[in-house]
Amino acid sequence: MTASSPPTGPEPAFEPHDHHHCVESALAGAEDLVRAKGLRMTPVRRRALEILLERHGAMGAYDVLQRLAEDGFGHQPPVAYRALDFLVEHGLAHRIQRLNAFAACLHPGEAHHAAFLICRGCHTVAEVSADPLRVSLDEGAAALGFSVERATIEALGLCSACREAAA
Repeated sequence: MTASSPPTGPEPAFEPHDHHHCVESALAGAEDLVRAKGLRMTPVRRRALEILLERHGAMGAYDVLQRLAEDGFGHQPPVAYRALDFLVEHGLAHRIQRLNAFAACLHPGEAHHAAFLICRGCHTVAEVSADPLRVSLDEGAAALGFSVERATIEALGLCSACREAAA
C-alpha cells in the first residue's frame, strides 16, 4: 500500500491471525514514518506504541502510564500523555472518544479515515476504512458551507465470538 491508498483487506482484530506479525509490521511502519518525518521514536514513545499494539483494543492513558512505570519510565501522567499525544499527532494511534482511550493504528503513514468497531462484550476494537463515509460527510458539510477538519466514527456492537457466546 502507498501513503495515498486506504487500508484494504479484512480487519484482523475479530479473526484469528498472527498477532506477532501484526505488531512487528505496525512497529516497523511506525519507525519508518517517524524517521521519514525527521522525528525521533524515543524509547518511551516506542514502548507506549508497543503497549497499545499488544492487543486489538483500546487502553486508557492511566493504564498505559502504569505499564510504562512498570518498565521504568516514571509515574508522572505527562510521561504517558506526551507519548500518546505524539502517537496520535503523527498517525500512529487513534483516540477512541467513547472509551476515553487510545488504540494503535495498524496502518501508519497511510492516508485514511478510520471508523472504529467496538465490541461491547470483549472490548476489542477494530479499525476499518471510513473513506466512503467521510466523502459523504464532506459533501454534506460543503453543501452547508462547512469544512470538516476532523471526524471520528465509532460503532458499538458485538463481534462474532461474543454473539456466539451470548446465543
